[in-house]
This record gives sequence, C-alpha cells and structure tokens, in this order.
Amino acid sequence: MEEVEYLDGVIRRWQIGGSSFLAWPERGARLMNWNIAYADGTFRDIIRWPELDDSSQFIKARGGNPILFPFSARTFDSGVIHYWKDPSGTSRPMPMHGVARQGSFELGRIDATGFMARFLPDLKAKQSFPFEYDFDVVYRFEEKELIVELRLTNRDKQPIPWSPGHHFYFALPWIDGTSRKDYKIVLPAQKACRHAADGSLYHVTSFRNEDSLANPELVDRIHYELSASIVTCECLADASKVEIEVGTNLSPDPGYAVVTWTEADDSPFFCIEPWMGPPNSPENKVGLHFVHPGETKAFSVAVRI
Repeated sequence: MEEVEYLDGVIRRWQIGGSSFLAWPERGARLMNWNIAYADGTFRDIIRWPELDDSSQFIKARGGNPILFPFSARTFDSGVIHYWKDPSGTSRPMPMHGVARQGSFELGRIDATGFMARFLPDLKAKQSFPFEYDFDVVYRFEEKELIVELRLTNRDKQPIPWSPGHHFYFALPWIDGTSRKDYKIVLPAQKACRHAADGSLYHVTSFRNEDSLANPELVDRIHYELSASIVTCECLADASKVEIEVGTNLSPDPGYAVVTWTEADDSPFFCIEPWMGPPNSPENKVGLHFVHPGETKAFSVAVRI
C-alpha cells in the first residue's frame, strides 16, 4: 500500500498481483478505482473513476463506490421528499443516499490487504440520524476480488433502523469494439419495482432474470426477493464476467435489493447496486432492518472477476 497525492489530499493505492485499488478512506470511505493489468499487456478498468478538476466534484463524481447510509436513494415523509419519520414520529431531513458518502471518516485500520474506516457524523448528520452508533466500512482486497462490509454497532438504548447500500460504477463496455448489446446480466430476483414520485413502490409485472444491458427497462429498476446471492454481468464477446455476491448466505434476506442504473445511453459505466432494501424503506417497510442495543449487524458484498 502506498500514499498518493490527489487533489487537495492523500489517497491510497493497493497493488495486489495485477490489480490496483485506489481509495480515499477519510472522504466517504470511497473506493475510487479498481483496474487490472494482464500478462499479455492488456489493461481493464473494473470500477471506473473519472477525471476531476477539483475536490468540490469528488462527492458527486460518477465513479467508484459511494457508500449509501443509513438509507439508499430517496426517502419521503408523507410525500415530502428528502425527509423521513424516525421511530419516535419526528420528521427529519435525509439527503439523497444518506449522510455518509459526503461525510468524513477516520481510519481504524489500514494494511496491505485493505482498510477499515469509521464514520464521523457532523451536526447535520446527527440531526438527520439522531442515534448513538458506530458505522464502519471495511474493505478487503485480493487480486480478482474485493469484499466490502458495512457494519453498524448500536450504542443507543433503542433499536436503530437502517437500509444501506453500494453504488458501484462498473466500467462498461470493458472490451474495445463492444457496446451494451454485447453484455447480459443475470439477476435471480422474484420481484421488481420502481420508485414512484410520492415515494411508494410500484411493481413491474414483466421482467426477465436474464437480460441485455441494452434494454432501457433496466434503468432505475429495483430487483428484490433474490432467490440466489450471485448477480452476474457477462460480455458475450469473450465470456468475461463481473460477479456480485449479495450477503453471505446462499439465499439472501428477502428485503435485499439490486438496482440497475446508468446515466445515459453513451455513459462509460453501468451501475449494479446491492442494497439492503428498496428506496424509502422507513416508509414502505420493505428492506428496513433494525440493530438492537448492544448489537452489531453487517451487510457484506463481494465483487469478483
């Protein structure tokens, strides 16, 4: 592991075999890039990172893996966006994707295999999520795999709700001369839905577990009640794959969700996002989880090639 000056700070680089991982643990615990060099001299980005002009663009950069905590995407309180109702019935502000991706973290561990960083909630974060807790992001790197674990320890006297997630920006297409029509995704979901303008979920009645990434219906679709833990994205040109394992059980929690999204038809990325539940979980009650006083709960995801 080495330190590298970047923008107005210092990031870290891990070189493990042919793979290189870049992360800024103190800023959003953000994994920025994963790329691999092969023996024949070819090179591939697995998780992309864009060129930035200055540090003000970092939080909303279309790349890496933003950490979504305590809730993923948009929350609502009785139709009012970016609010949620806490267990006491108090309406509280909640930014898009929560409070961690734009937050500060402190390093708890860093070594040749990865790091652990702990969230340092500021005043706004405490107003949005008013509990006593430790939220840790743990990364472990191998040459052809990364494992990331989100851990919430309850230091409070009441149960803490959460439904966090990941927002992986996978580089795609990853083979020169291919396009999205040359890639397929296998998503073993029994249900699919979309997020309505009022915060509710409306079900998608017709979807395929195996689909082309060129299908526009995949964009912003939420898949849940997974029958298996493995989601696969494959290039049909050479059978190369990215595999995402959601959770640590063969049959994931029924609330766990995988969201598929991209920004535009020509965006150089496609996001496959494992979440603990669909958007607006405090109101919809789908994929909402609780950590009881004194407990530590975790959401673990593995990405491998």
